[in-house]
Amino acid sequence: MTRKVLVAGGGPAGMMAALEAARCGAAVTLLERNEKLGKKLYITGKGRCNVTNDCTRDEFLQEVARNPRFLYSALTVFPPQRMMAFLEENGCPVTVQRGRRVFPASEKASDVTRTLERALHAAGVQVRLEARAARLLTEDGAVRGLMLADGEAVPGDAVIVACGGLSYPATGSDGDGYLFAEQAGHTLIPRRPSLSALETVERWPAELQGLSLKNVALEMRFGKRTLYRETGEMLFTHFGISGPLVLEMSCHLPEDVTAASVSLCMKPGLSPEQLDARLQREFAAQPRRQLRNVLPALLPGRMAECFPELAEVDGGKSCGDITRAERERLCAALRSLPLHIARMRPIAEAIVTRGGVSVKEVDPATMASKKLNGLFFAGEVLDVDAHTGGYNLQIAFATGCLAGRGAAGADGRAE
Repeated sequence: MTRKVLVAGGGPAGMMAALEAARCGAAVTLLERNEKLGKKLYITGKGRCNVTNDCTRDEFLQEVARNPRFLYSALTVFPPQRMMAFLEENGCPVTVQRGRRVFPASEKASDVTRTLERALHAAGVQVRLEARAARLLTEDGAVRGLMLADGEAVPGDAVIVACGGLSYPATGSDGDGYLFAEQAGHTLIPRRPSLSALETVERWPAELQGLSLKNVALEMRFGKRTLYRETGEMLFTHFGISGPLVLEMSCHLPEDVTAASVSLCMKPGLSPEQLDARLQREFAAQPRRQLRNVLPALLPGRMAECFPELAEVDGGKSCGDITRAERERLCAALRSLPLHIARMRPIAEAIVTRGGVSVKEVDPATMASKKLNGLFFAGEVLDVDAHTGGYNLQIAFATGCLAGRGAAGADGRAE
């Protein structure tokens, strides 16, 4: 007898889950509350869709901020290279760019969605748009289908919850999946932003709004522990800081973000001794010029203007009159400029959601609920999140693949 599988959510995880379940012989209905599939896919990678990352499984797991071991089976069965091959084989060529980020060759997210839609159609998946699932239908400790918001009962032997998290609610991710998990008795890890811009206590970053820094380092400490230190790019905004380094660092923030100690190193490639020697050379070469007019040799112009004040040195002072103590303060600020985090930006602005369904209550080999027979989870609804670079979309595709197989009753092991 053919199993009837219902998938709630037509994002990347839901589409892959529906496709895999159909390929395993199930009769699949994909329920999407929006007027089209893949709405969140359209905005990923600024519309270019960083679909995955061309790295090994072990390299991938190092980029997962929370519960990486839970993904071992998913990334074994459905590694990034299989996602790349799927797109290529279905008429969507891909290109690998800096940082091994994988994009459709057209750099259009719509091409990825269309490829998945064609595959769903070819596999016989019934797609129902503007169909919002409201609650699980259960009987005798097992799933029996879904009740839609309009009161329609849709019967099924298995339900895959792939409704997303709480980030970008305009795309339809407003927490429905968590309601289904709670109905089934699952533990929910508190939801908060991840890959998020940060608001600072200091106001000077706002004065530099729009300034992008390259080849700088951010370090975050919590007590005596270093939680994060990387070199790359960041951006000053009207509220604080953003950009690749900041988004990645936000994955590692402690629950009390104000307890984190963050510092910005403007010259990570120079040792303290080298930096001091550089300053001495600049000052000796231009002893009569004011400090603020010499610093652009070391810093972007706009930052050079405010930097003396941040280092507690008079920017109008002639370089030849700078004391050793003042030079040491300048070196210290260049090496470690403190930033205090006031809060993360709202979760609606975050790229992904941290927290969600506890992975301790989900079988990592099949994505099956350990609480309710016939219930499966995939994608952002789970308490798993990773750095930028295509990792979070790959998590969605890989967990979707396993959930589809599990719901269809197929073997979830690698081929």
